[in-house]
Amino acid sequence: MKKLLLGNEAIARGAYEAGVTVVSSYPGTPSTEITEAIAKYDEIYSEWAPNEKVATEVAIGASFGGARAMTAMKHVGLNVAADPLFTCSYTGVNGGLVIVVADDPGMHSSQNEQDSRHYAKASKVLMLEPSDSQECKDFVAEAYNLSEQFDTPVIIRLSTRVSHSQSLVEIKERENIPLREYKKDAQKYVMMPAMARKRHWAVEDRIKALREYAETSKLNRIEWGDRKIGIITSGIAYQYAREALGDVSYLKLGMVYPLPEKLIKDFVSQVEQVYVIEELDPFIEEHCKALGCKVIGKELFTVIGELNTNIIREKILNIKTEKPISVEESIPIRPPVMCPGCPHRGVFYVLKKLKLVVSGDIGCYTLGALAPLEAIDTCVCMGASVGAALGMEKARGKDFSKKVVAVIGDSTFIHSGITGLIDVVYNKGNSTVIILDNSITGMTGHQHNPTTGFTIKGEPTRQVDLVKLAQAIGIERVKVVDPFDLEKFEKTVKEEIAAEEPSVIISQRPCALLKHVKYEGPLHINGDKCTRCKMCMRLGCPAISNKDGNMTIDITLCNGCGLCVKVCRFSAIEKVGDING
Repeated sequence: MKKLLLGNEAIARGAYEAGVTVVSSYPGTPSTEITEAIAKYDEIYSEWAPNEKVATEVAIGASFGGARAMTAMKHVGLNVAADPLFTCSYTGVNGGLVIVVADDPGMHSSQNEQDSRHYAKASKVLMLEPSDSQECKDFVAEAYNLSEQFDTPVIIRLSTRVSHSQSLVEIKERENIPLREYKKDAQKYVMMPAMARKRHWAVEDRIKALREYAETSKLNRIEWGDRKIGIITSGIAYQYAREALGDVSYLKLGMVYPLPEKLIKDFVSQVEQVYVIEELDPFIEEHCKALGCKVIGKELFTVIGELNTNIIREKILNIKTEKPISVEESIPIRPPVMCPGCPHRGVFYVLKKLKLVVSGDIGCYTLGALAPLEAIDTCVCMGASVGAALGMEKARGKDFSKKVVAVIGDSTFIHSGITGLIDVVYNKGNSTVIILDNSITGMTGHQHNPTTGFTIKGEPTRQVDLVKLAQAIGIERVKVVDPFDLEKFEKTVKEEIAAEEPSVIISQRPCALLKHVKYEGPLHINGDKCTRCKMCMRLGCPAISNKDGNMTIDITLCNGCGLCVKVCRFSAIEKVGDING
């Protein structure tokens, strides 16, 4: 039977068919749907972990325990998981262990554009790269076989286009894989220096064996066509090249680390001109050139952003794509914006009004940096807001702390903000941290986290109490405030930044998109009362617009959250009455 699946869904199906027992992940676009799809298979234990490091450690533990295990994350999540990854390379596995990482060329939903292939090389771990949904599923099965054959974790590298594109996949039954015997083996699994030195030799021997395997692996294949042009490529770039160039010769690399040597040399020797087509860094290209192969790569293709068929056709065949038909009216730019009714809007309205320096973090609320709110000053990575706020204070003096707040979401706080808050307390900081508790992990599509009280399967579980957690760390000033109570929220912020000790404000209001959140219905602006002061426009609500100098509310977007009512000084914003009346 064949089924149309996203690449991410195909990875999940591959895990199911390969007899995987345990999956632990942290949501991150473009990888999130992998674990969401896996959660639908009752035969697999699945969970959302607090962060990628913990998720990887859970998967490693399951592997040590004899089970086939998986963890999935986006590329920046691999930074968080790097610590256990590098050492797990030394320990090897018991049951097969697969780490799925989804890169984001073009930065559709990410703060950087890093190339995860470097992690495979640096950690000396086997990496595979599928190019469509069928390969996503097939490569998972192969990854587990290779993991157990070569005693290694295996990284499967995806990209946004592979993760989120659909293609047909042949569906099979689940393979029942028994747990491997667990044996106590400190020399293999306890990485103290004396043991680790011996295991390093094992890693080098393994890489040597994998290099030999790469020469004959079915994952790497030559597709002979016109030998005037030869293309060395992998992943989604292979699909672009096939569409753009047609019947030329291809060396498609499904195993991108370690790369073959003899296979590449033989291919290059049999074609007239060789191009290496890959997104982001010249990873394959540099390997080819180190082998002495004459290839053309980043001289033509950028290291920034995504490739496509038009770029490849133009650069290699010098065929320029016809310009699309132009329309008389230009399409307006639509930048991302917080949703109508978003609980974070009130927070940033107040912070901008108070002219505070705001140390920001990763989440929906990062949009608070954009006009008209323009409240956030910095954003680096998950959890960085808290430590960065302390760093500003230590750099510029304690008085500066009365001008700085850190903002961080509830899920992000659990992910990596707790340690920053401990640092504030331990090192006598004076920072005020605002935890934006919207009762869900919003940015990646409403996944549960330890603060929501539900598991990935929606089962009730123990809920982290943010108030008690902050108090346990040593914060004595903890306030819980509704961000739509603008007067109280502003008063609370002023009190806490003036205090001579660190404090936490929990801005608590659920995401407007949650099913149980119901507002009273749309509002409209009474033109007779409106003075055109434009105070409502300062909220940045997409439902409110200025049309020819008149403020208006789009009732198809407005959900009636009422925040604009609280900023209007002239009571001009009212509830929409009975349409028929």
